[in-house]
Amino acid sequence: MQLRYNFRLYPTPGQQEQLAKTFGCARVVFNDALRARREAFERGERVSDGELSRQLTEAKKTPERAWLGDVSSVALQQALADLNTAYRNFFQSVTGRRRGAEVRPPRFRSRKDSRQTIRFTKNSRFAVTSGGKLRLPKIGELTVRWSRELPSEPSSVTVIKDAAGRYFASFVLETTDAPLPPSDSEVGIDLGLSTFAVLSDGRTIVSPRFLRQAERRLRKLQKALSRKKKGSANRLKARIRVAKAHARVADTRRDWINKHSTKIIRENQVVFVEDLCIRGLARTRLAKSVHDAGWGMFTRKLEEKASRYGRAFGRIDRFFPSTRLCSACGTQSGRKPLYVREWTCTCGVTHDRDANAAKNILAAGLADKSNACGGDVSPGFARQSPVKQEPAEGTTRCW
Repeated sequence: MQLRYNFRLYPTPGQQEQLAKTFGCARVVFNDALRARREAFERGERVSDGELSRQLTEAKKTPERAWLGDVSSVALQQALADLNTAYRNFFQSVTGRRRGAEVRPPRFRSRKDSRQTIRFTKNSRFAVTSGGKLRLPKIGELTVRWSRELPSEPSSVTVIKDAAGRYFASFVLETTDAPLPPSDSEVGIDLGLSTFAVLSDGRTIVSPRFLRQAERRLRKLQKALSRKKKGSANRLKARIRVAKAHARVADTRRDWINKHSTKIIRENQVVFVEDLCIRGLARTRLAKSVHDAGWGMFTRKLEEKASRYGRAFGRIDRFFPSTRLCSACGTQSGRKPLYVREWTCTCGVTHDRDANAAKNILAAGLADKSNACGGDVSPGFARQSPVKQEPAEGTTRCW
């Protein structure tokens, strides 16, 4: 399995200048290649990757592009590889061979982009020195803040400069993690806003609301930025202060999600969540709270870590009536507004809205899993219709 390990870099002023030059050269090579492909498309022709590489070699011999030779050639070749990958993803998306959201054609890169990257492969002979520094060609040895050891030799490293002016090294390497010891615990998770997550075993995870907590400080910084003259040095400093505040919120949320997702995967053999339409919810009046919660990142981390450590992970159909279904008797009631937090079924059981939904998500996931394995399980519970249905004779329910 390929994984990325990110570490903070602390380049010296001279190294920052050389990194900026490499960022700029890679950006120019990418834009030149993109312009060549667009012009060839307008003429009805095709430009191969080999032809673009030859054009880059010839451009270094011209006075207009002679400064491309001052940086590592591997970083420039990787810029061409990035363009090729962008076009391949675009064509696969247009033809329907790529799943997920629609991919747009590549655009020109700008020096004002908030994120600048360059990549070095093994051909560039980058190395981690015995003193713990990262040696990059034509840049030097950069100081790295190591939070852990690399489990194997990296195949490539990407140097990233974010909007806050911070530098990171992202290593790609192959690793094989041993599966976690088997566990008898299975859990269903119901995600929400007032409470981030309710587990079917009764536990709850309080919503941290990182963005809401930082709103006051962000508002003051944004107001200060708006008062600065465009193009001035003070405006640049104010913009970096705003970017650092947002980066602090994002880093805190990412760390919090990583810790909770790891704990859930370690304690449970099987994890089920509801397949929420986050993009649709983000277009409502709850958009800021939905983005602040980070549901998509949380479920993605659960899925990745389950695959990594030998756990089972499943998503329940977003149209499954987990809230309206009684987890005790299976009776389906009507729709319930968000302010209804508790309700009583006709069988006499009083349910907490979120806890009942988590139990139903777990039961539906186990029913789907049993049906997939050929078990004698009623599929009606996992896919309830709006009308209450009684189980057929000779079948059992999973609750």
